Amino acid sequence: MSNTHRVLNAFMNGEELTKAQIESRYGVANVTATISSLRMQGYPIYLNERKTKDGITMKYRLGTPSREVIAAGYRALAQGM
Repeated sequence: MSNTHRVLNAFMNGEELTKAQIESRYGVANVTATISSLRMQGYPIYLNERKTKDGITMKYRLGTPSREVIAAGYRALAQGM
């Protein structure tokens, strides 16, 4: 199983992961490219701020796209046809 699939499985299991966690747990060298690849495959990966006692942490998660995002996708597909 590829590192990208392992990251996706973690997201599908409800995990929220920081960039550092993705790098260390799954051996991903370029987190940005991995997340971009998943997004291009249609997975709604979001980056959210989480407040911790040490400050603010940015975490990736699998979410549900808004109606606006889905509508934008359909408009883009319609323009390309």
